[in-house]
Amino acid sequence: MSAELLCSVLNPLVLPGWLLLIVAPRWKWTARLIGAALLPGLFGLVYATLLLVYFRSAEGSFGSLEGVAKLFQNPYLLLAGWLHYLAFDLFVGSWEVRDAQRMGIRHWYVIPCLVLTFLFGPTGLLLYFILRWRLKGTLWIGDDHA
Repeated sequence: MSAELLCSVLNPLVLPGWLLLIVAPRWKWTARLIGAALLPGLFGLVYATLLLVYFRSAEGSFGSLEGVAKLFQNPYLLLAGWLHYLAFDLFVGSWEVRDAQRMGIRHWYVIPCLVLTFLFGPTGLLLYFILRWRLKGTLWIGDDHA
């Protein structure tokens, strides 16, 4: 299967996960599909497979920006990089929802963080940390310091 076809199959799978996090954060299937790492795990499995098959023969490295650019000249490794983003951003969004529920933060406040996490990853997480700090006075993530 070509990298382009594989991308066109996998890319839309992330959208229902984000939609569930936004509109049905407490629904049992939201927790099962995203919170239990099923959907991020699927992306991780494909990611690992792509790395096992294509990484050894690729030019480039993680030692410099030029090396990373060479790695991503291989379309399968570029797809692996994209799946890395999809999986981690969805996992982070799921954590934001669970953490907000645990901290008693209204879901409406978290929605902009989720949208930004979906679109711009670390920016959404940063916004969530700012929201958490402003509403709850803590950045500590551990259970015993909430």
